[in-house]
Amino acid sequence: MDIVSIIGYLAAFGTTASFLPQAVKTIQTKDTSGISLPMYISFTAGTLLWLIYGVLHPSLPVAVANAITLIFATIILIYKIKYK
Repeated sequence: MDIVSIIGYLAAFGTTASFLPQAVKTIQTKDTSGISLPMYISFTAGTLLWLIYGVLHPSLPVAVANAITLIFATIILIYKIKYK
């Protein structure tokens, strides 16, 4: 594995790991009052586009990190809409 791949995996791990505690807390509490709906729609769409890019490029770190983030972002977006 070259240095570029290592950097990619570290970046993917770091950004995904930093998102997970807030996602887990939001899923557990169902409290989305501090989340802006337009921002979260935009974030989820951007994550989907990054996933597509990672698949088409192909870049495994980008695809995996955004697949994981997209799952949690979609759940939170559903909660935001459902528990308004």
